[in-house]
Amino acid sequence: MKEGWQPPLPEMPAPPAARAWNRLSPPRGYEPQWRRLVEAALEQDLGPDALAETGLEPLAAARNWKPATIALYTKVARYGGIGLAQPRTPEPDPLTLDLRELTRVRGEAPEHLRAVAWCAIALGWPGTVGQFRGLRRDQVRATARRLLIATEDGEWSVPGALTAWHAWETVRDRFPALAASPWVLPALRRGPGIQSSVGGQLSTQALQVTFAKHAVRTATVLRATAPPSRQQAAEALAADYLTLSYDSYRRLALAAGAPPVGPRGAVRALRSVSRAARLTG
Repeated sequence: MKEGWQPPLPEMPAPPAARAWNRLSPPRGYEPQWRRLVEAALEQDLGPDALAETGLEPLAAARNWKPATIALYTKVARYGGIGLAQPRTPEPDPLTLDLRELTRVRGEAPEHLRAVAWCAIALGWPGTVGQFRGLRRDQVRATARRLLIATEDGEWSVPGALTAWHAWETVRDRFPALAASPWVLPALRRGPGIQSSVGGQLSTQALQVTFAKHAVRTATVLRATAPPSRQQAAEALAADYLTLSYDSYRRLALAAGAPPVGPRGAVRALRSVSRAARLTG
């Protein structure tokens, strides 16, 4: 029997966005970021296929995402099987920045001292958020002059962080749950998770929020306490702190000469150093 012409099959209607997302499994290790990506897409009524067509522009516009955030969620989407072009991770802007104000002890509040200790250590040991999340107290040893950090990747000498470290250790020892915690940056209060507890391990998102809050509070202090002769400089520095993320802080520390503690960001840091040298030369 001779086959006759057959019309093309009609396009299958796309399933509802929520159902389409439920068919996909989040990439391992990026479950929180995947959940927030799905939430942002559903706000725009976009399923995975629609997101692959439009890209992240509608989500970024609706949520006012910065370039570094777009790069992160693009990577997460790709890991989950959504075909998005990977944008280049932006360089920190400005290329150089005075980060020392974020390492100054200005009080005894545990949240403040935890963030100050983190920033002080990161100037000499610029680990990723994930590396700091998993950093244990028994991996940090204080000598008379500096901190020594030992991980599976090697050992590092961290000068300039002793004051912040001892201030944080002294205050946390006043609270039994914090004193017993093995983590360098433990949770100070219970979160929404069932297994969340004071002294427990913070999530990546919680650490990013912790850093952003510390940067904003430091900016507020700078503006309020700068003498008239330093007001203009303080305003400029505070403006940069208001939008500073930990990822940019880390890359600025690397660009300033801090030794890489892993392959991630090392090449970009060298590129930033070269670019800064061209601009100043």
